[in-house]
Amino acid sequence: MNFDVIVLGSGPGGYVAAIRAAQLGLKTAIVERESLGGICLNWGCIPTKALLKSANVFEYINHAEDYGIKVDKAEKDFGAMVKRSRGVAEGMSKGVQFLMKKNKIEVIMGEGTVKTGKKIAVKDDKGETKEYSAKHIIIATGARSRELPNLKQDGKKIIGYRQAMNLDKQPKKMVVVGSGAIGVEFAYFYSTIGTEVTIVEYLPNVVPVEDEEVSKQLERTFKKAGIKIMTSSEVTKVDSSGSGCKVTVKTKKGEETLECDVVLSAVGVQANIENIGLEEVGIKTEKGKIVVDEYYKTNKEGYYAIGDCVPGQALAHVASAEGIICVEKIAGHHPQPLDYNNIPGCTYCSPEIASVGYTEQQAKDAGYDIKVGKFPFSASGKASAAGHKDGFVKVIFDAKYGEFLGCHMIGANVTEMIAEAVVARKLETTGMEIVKSVHPHPTMSEAIMEASAAAYDEVIHL
Repeated sequence: MNFDVIVLGSGPGGYVAAIRAAQLGLKTAIVERESLGGICLNWGCIPTKALLKSANVFEYINHAEDYGIKVDKAEKDFGAMVKRSRGVAEGMSKGVQFLMKKNKIEVIMGEGTVKTGKKIAVKDDKGETKEYSAKHIIIATGARSRELPNLKQDGKKIIGYRQAMNLDKQPKKMVVVGSGAIGVEFAYFYSTIGTEVTIVEYLPNVVPVEDEEVSKQLERTFKKAGIKIMTSSEVTKVDSSGSGCKVTVKTKKGEETLECDVVLSAVGVQANIENIGLEEVGIKTEKGKIVVDEYYKTNKEGYYAIGDCVPGQALAHVASAEGIICVEKIAGHHPQPLDYNNIPGCTYCSPEIASVGYTEQQAKDAGYDIKVGKFPFSASGKASAAGHKDGFVKVIFDAKYGEFLGCHMIGANVTEMIAEAVVARKLETTGMEIVKSVHPHPTMSEAIMEASAAAYDEVIHL
């Protein structure tokens, strides 16, 4: 069967690319081996947020007296939390099924392999293989949990994120290796519901891609919540032969042994580029990623790649944006290439973290003369009223032209606030324009205006 576009993989890159292709009048098919929506909807972004919400509610109930409400102590039901999370994921996956029907996209279930001559072979669950051809083939196969050689995942005692959201029972003790978004989100979830959690991070700061002040604030809050944090530390081996795990950690002060029920390996992701036919077609890869141009063309005419299997931030919203740009270019439009320096990053632990653009150090390293403003939520009326005074907003401007170089936030609901900075930077807004844009009071978001005013020595509420 012939199509204009076939997309291999139905995550937030693949299914969004397929919908945009259909909107532009291209006859489109999508190939998926497991569940529509990919890892993001089924085992990533969405179900983790459901778990984190359960932890949030549990925390609220246990601190109800802080708000003048008397309740009996909350009792958690770990199984019910997991079940709710799976239900949310299934609902979202069904939503993607609906969108495929609505946009008349043919869904082909099975294991897809790209072939020469702009073809894809799909092996179904009965072991039968069919070939499909298209003028354009988009590879959107995503990524999986990265394995370290000394931290082989067995799915039971040494697990990745996928098992972490579907455990049979809550562990008493857990060691989380890696403190990126996945690591700290699970650390927060399990710690909040009563698991003893230790985070081991190889680099000097937790959430190492964030501005250093944000990292330090998260470390303080997590330690206060009872999470043990070991930075500049490395897991050298795990002995899982007994009933639990003995984890050997190399620190600056020497070796330490930690005992736990489960080790969560959260050391990043690796692209799914093996066994999908890249070698046969001659598609170039480098450092474990598919090589593409700014419109996601590979070195082979008619083959494209987007999302976590290409260089760039491994984020759902990046994959979606890449998919749209790729398809619009195929359809003969003139989309702007993606600005990878204006991609928001969000971490949904509590306090939340959100950031975009340069960190203070990166701005200095890039040679900018900078103005930096900070506004703590301890000075925010809304944050005080809500009982969430931890955290701050930090903004960085170029001193010469007022260019909005970066914005970094840590606090309650900041993932809902970062889009203001993304849009402002896209529109080339200056620092003083933010200061002079009237923000509503009392809100968490006025902290962006206050931080900007602080950068120009005009802050009112500090």
